[in-house]
Amino acid sequence: MNKGPHISIRPETLFSIGNFHVTNTYFTSLIVIACFVAIAIFYRSQIGKEKKPLFFYLIHFIFSGIYNFFQTVVGEKITYLFTLLGSLFLYILLLNWFGLLPGVGSVLVRVKEGHEYVLAPLLRGNTTDLNTTLALALVAFTATQYYGFKLLGPKEYLGKFFNFSSPIAIFTGLLELVSEFSRIISFAFRLFGNIFAGEVILVIIAFLVPILVSFPFFLLEIFVGFIQAFVFAMLTAVFINLAATKAH
Repeated sequence: MNKGPHISIRPETLFSIGNFHVTNTYFTSLIVIACFVAIAIFYRSQIGKEKKPLFFYLIHFIFSGIYNFFQTVVGEKITYLFTLLGSLFLYILLLNWFGLLPGVGSVLVRVKEGHEYVLAPLLRGNTTDLNTTLALALVAFTATQYYGFKLLGPKEYLGKFFNFSSPIAIFTGLLELVSEFSRIISFAFRLFGNIFAGEVILVIIAFLVPILVSFPFFLLEIFVGFIQAFVFAMLTAVFINLAATKAH
């Protein structure tokens, strides 16, 4: 049995229910989703009340800031895109920051990996799981195609990729089609790579130097987690805007 914690790109399976494997990243995501839903229910329940707690105004300030910022990107489309963009930003931000909380990654349990037992974290940041970042990338990609079809119409939107008016137009359309699908890989690996690399650095630093020395790296990862959530939501907004723009 391995005496110390190990670093694995693949999430560790805590237990299985039939053929369904519950991993430490999946377990973490359930906690984050519960927090996300609880905040949403709390915010909704306080609307209309005369006396509101301070936490409500904090959440309202965050929501208003996100709304106003993305409005400068997508304009009038913010009325129906805010739900998607705001949810992506806040959910990814919670996932990124939850992985930095004390106890997440440091509470170890004994799990079986292959033919040996190792010590694996009970909770692990969910965005360090490529399955999660790929799922989020597919959500962003699907939303982009949906709004492209909805706002331009099937004929005009598909005309961006399948234009047979000239050989150059055919080639350009194929490049656009490849570029569209390559965004899935770009979305998934950018988020996964940055968050996973950051958590690996924190683990290594924590074992090599005293805790106070590693504190600046911790602050850096808080900033990186925010930036990655912002970039993901921002690129989704930009790509949806481009998808809804007529081809020239």
